[in-house]
Amino acid sequence: MTKQNHTMCPRYEHAIQLLGKRWTGLILDTLLQGPRRFCEMTTAVDGLSDRVLSDRLRELEMEGIIERIVYPQIPVRVEYRLTEKGADLQPVIEAIHHWAEQWIDPCESKPEVSAAMNADVLENCAEASELAQ
Repeated sequence: MTKQNHTMCPRYEHAIQLLGKRWTGLILDTLLQGPRRFCEMTTAVDGLSDRVLSDRLRELEMEGIIERIVYPQIPVRVEYRLTEKGADLQPVIEAIHHWAEQWIDPCESKPEVSAAMNADVLENCAEASELAQ
């Protein structure tokens, strides 16, 4: 039997490596709702540490997916928003939401998740579905 090597497209591989990092999808999903300040994102994405958020934002900014806006006021205000390149990910993220609704059971995704947390997950999913429509 002949073994065939599958050659991965370098662009696809780079996109998957970037977007597949832990927390990146949730950060992008949050920014699809509009510009956010750093503290708003840590509040919106439960469990996301300041250090990891800072790293992910820096990576996404370097890739041109988000931009950091500094408002010169006292105190200085900084917001992050999607660029055109980042906003083009909306159908991808919506497709993942749709796939997850169809195939991911929140009760089975993490056995240690409590019933109360599962209720929150279901409520958040329902809210996201309503916003998408």
